[in-house]
Amino acid sequence: MPASLPNPLDGPAPQASPAVPGPAAESAPAVGPAGPAAPASPAGPNGLASPELAELERRAAERAAARAGGDDLRAGHIVCAGLVRIYKSDGAGRLRGRRADNPGGASGAGIEVVALQGLDLVVDRGELLAVVGASGSGKSTLLNILAGLDVPTAGVARVAGHDLLRLSAKQRLRYRRTVVGFVWQQTSRNLLPYLTARENVELPMRLARRLSGQRARARAGELLELAGVAHCARRRPEQMSGGEQQRVALAVAVANDPEVLFADEPTGELDEATGAEVFAALRTLNAELGLTIMVVTHDPAVSGQVRRTVSIRDGRTSSEVRRTTRIGADGREELVSQEYAVLDRVGRLQLPAAFVERLQMRDRVRLALEPDHVQVWPGHDDEAGSRP
Repeated sequence: MPASLPNPLDGPAPQASPAVPGPAAESAPAVGPAGPAAPASPAGPNGLASPELAELERRAAERAAARAGGDDLRAGHIVCAGLVRIYKSDGAGRLRGRRADNPGGASGAGIEVVALQGLDLVVDRGELLAVVGASGSGKSTLLNILAGLDVPTAGVARVAGHDLLRLSAKQRLRYRRTVVGFVWQQTSRNLLPYLTARENVELPMRLARRLSGQRARARAGELLELAGVAHCARRRPEQMSGGEQQRVALAVAVANDPEVLFADEPTGELDEATGAEVFAALRTLNAELGLTIMVVTHDPAVSGQVRRTVSIRDGRTSSEVRRTTRIGADGREELVSQEYAVLDRVGRLQLPAAFVERLQMRDRVRLALEPDHVQVWPGHDDEAGSRP
């Protein structure tokens, strides 16, 4: 990520997994492993969203293509394939990493915790993506790996052409300073308390020796304007609200023009209205700078703020909610939501927890192949013979 303080970060690609349409009908609220996904906001008739989100996505795609040198070069900006992360506790209960090139991991007896179990994910350049999941699902582990804070045990993890399993310590440091930006949930970790908002944004540029003097001040002002906090330029963090601090933190994170911006629960300490302002700033940065942005959160309502939401359950991608554009009966463009179950490389998929509970599925299910779909029934012993 950009070289900034007080950030403690210093110290041929696989194909995307196909997504299988789920039972959720178009324009109906999607229900997945992370719970009900909120309709796009603002919503119109029949729960359909206004086209504003689609227009922002088009602008982001145009700028991302310009950064990449062509639209055909946008694919696979972030690639995860069979990603595994295993931690092993030591005698004191602390978790330590275990890697494929160090299979012993922590010495002595301990309990292994598998945080990621063969996760697959492909994100194109310029996407604004939300990753949701319950606590312990593996979403924060994924974010730490992609941000260069952690190293996977096995699999493929590639960001902007950088193989995260093969980076040396020096390369990893440079990766965090120049390739990715990061925003923490806790506002105190994002900003220096004794600097103004503008000075906080200028600092990464000065440390990286990219810009200085008037040019750095001018660029800081532009980024604060994009984030919607130009009025905070001369304020220190204690003089700003939590939402203003997070939007200034976004400007700090993109000060050195990174390829990718990662945000870990950026609205976790904010109320709903203030959180919406932070997401509006994320959408603006995505559209105007062509950044690839990944937001990790436990709040499924964020699916109404982005075009693609990926749910993680038990260390794997389990479902996606995608918003696509169509022309309505009145001739106006509108967005419609559709939920998909994610099919991995070996044909596995996770049924949404709500569906499993509703049909009381357990142990096994029965399948039947039809010309254009697959039927699934509970496989209880007392139902044997009741289905073809």
